Amino acid sequence: MTTLIKNGTVVNATGTAAADVLVDGETVAAVLAPGSTLLGVDLEASVDTVLDAAGKYVIPGGVDAHTHMEMPFGGTFASDTFETGTRAAAWGGTTTIVDFVVQYPDQRVMDQYHLWHEKADGNCAIDYGFHQILSDVQDDSLKAMDELIGEGVTSFKLFMAYKGVFLSDDGQILRAFQRGAENGAMMMMHAENGAMIDVLVQQALEAGHTTPYYHGMTRPWQAEEEATHRAIMIADLTGAPLYVVHVSAKQAVEQIAAARGRGRNVFGETCPQYLYLSLEEQLGARSEEWGDFEGAKWVCSTPLRARAEGHQEQLWQALRTNDLQMVSTDHCPFCMKEQKDLGRGDFSKIPNGIGSVEHRMDLLYQGVVDGRISLPRWVEIASTTPARMFGMYGRKGVIQPGADADIVVYDPSGHTSIGVGRTHHMAMDYSAWEGFEVDGHVDTVISRGKVVVDDGEYVGSAGDGRYVKRGLSQYLT
Repeated sequence: MTTLIKNGTVVNATGTAAADVLVDGETVAAVLAPGSTLLGVDLEASVDTVLDAAGKYVIPGGVDAHTHMEMPFGGTFASDTFETGTRAAAWGGTTTIVDFVVQYPDQRVMDQYHLWHEKADGNCAIDYGFHQILSDVQDDSLKAMDELIGEGVTSFKLFMAYKGVFLSDDGQILRAFQRGAENGAMMMMHAENGAMIDVLVQQALEAGHTTPYYHGMTRPWQAEEEATHRAIMIADLTGAPLYVVHVSAKQAVEQIAAARGRGRNVFGETCPQYLYLSLEEQLGARSEEWGDFEGAKWVCSTPLRARAEGHQEQLWQALRTNDLQMVSTDHCPFCMKEQKDLGRGDFSKIPNGIGSVEHRMDLLYQGVVDGRISLPRWVEIASTTPARMFGMYGRKGVIQPGADADIVVYDPSGHTSIGVGRTHHMAMDYSAWEGFEVDGHVDTVISRGKVVVDDGEYVGSAGDGRYVKRGLSQYLT
């Protein structure tokens, strides 16, 4: 199949231009001046399909580099399967995800890697890759890191929190970072001081503070800043690159910015919830159905931060100045019924996670409308940098000849009402974004040359997505 996308404004991270895009099969064949012929051939008359993008943006498909489909956690599983989660991602203009393979202490890394392939193979609506979580760094884990590099898994996540579940001590983290420095992997860190948090949680529960609001109160910014600094020091000692996931506190941003100012390969992502939602709104959340447990809808880790302390504004600024490089979702959805409500009467038992994979591109575009970021920066933090950071650039994250034809036609004159009446496509019984309005709309989504969403209709299928064997990071200085 050949497709011509005509009359649109192509937006790449490097800028915008009025251009036509020719797609041949699964790849971009050419980016041409509007109305151009190719070798004397009238393209519009010769292609199989013509899409008129007049008045619209033509952007590379979104790359969400932090998702948790079917993740086992807190006595339950994330409610989105690879099928439902990637379909929802497609609806929102994301054409590639990088999901986390989970290893708990009693599990072998390679066994879990193969299990995640079994879960995803033949079920994904869009392309997908994997990161690997390391929860118990032993000799076998270090050997698996080298093996996984050859499999296209070139990034590894460790945790400084969740004792008995994911937590690695500093010595284990050091060993993993040393191996990452040797084999070129990107080392990722959940940066919260777990020991500090565990004491604060116990003290809160003993004092009778059981509502969801106290999830955030017992995970203070100091715990995030301290762990971020510690991770930076381990990276500094070993020479490994460091990527700090889901940064929510402005003080953690300052640690990252300072390290980058010293020339270190330290990077950070934030998520839509930290840009828009706040602890104050969680405190005031009540409903007839859920009472003061309503706030469980927004329980995630790292937690929401207080708007009055200026965290949200500082995160937006860091995205403008490149002290934070990109925005992922940490998509880890749980329903309120029979999942989040496991923590009624004890906030520490609420499964941590928010569903956003469908809404990231829209929410970030609203940042363009509000003057917080530019059009090219929107594409950069949502598509181009994730592709570069995790070894996919050239295929993903850009509209240029030879790239995969992952393309979104986005209408700036359209409008999107998020979550109203539970109209989203994620496998959840609520939306953390209920009532949010976006001054823009995803019109058409193309994944490797195939239209999967068009004019308010999903026309793709499970199995359209393929595994992306990633290379080493293309973002290192």
